[in-house]
Amino acid sequence: QVQLGESGGGLVQAGCSLRLSCAASGRTFSVSAMGWFRQAPGKEREFVAAISRWGSGNTYYADSVKGRFTISRDNSQNTLYLQMNSLKPEDTAVYYCAAKFGGAVLGNYDYWGQGTQVTVSS
Repeated sequence: QVQLGESGGGLVQAGCSLRLSCAASGRTFSVSAMGWFRQAPGKEREFVAAISRWGSGNTYYADSVKGRFTISRDNSQNTLYLQMNSLKPEDTAVYYCAAKFGGAVLGNYDYWGQGTQVTVSS
């Protein structure tokens, strides 16, 4: 089992930045990849970004955030980050951290955090 806890959400104006963090605990040595997903009101949860846990840390982004968001990880601290710049009102959502044991980085994820709210005002 892996436990995930997000922090760093809040209310910001369009064009501003936020940095989300996700602290992992438990069987972190088995985690092969971590990612960020988001769910806006009335919409399905969608992929935002992902990163492989080991090696060079290949990264993947949704087209909607490419060039504005950066995912990174600190394995020594078992922490995942999402730097969000140039935020737009359409980025408003609950952001979830996720982790998986094995399989493709963009495949299904096994463990989820409780989410943190990000609200971007226009």
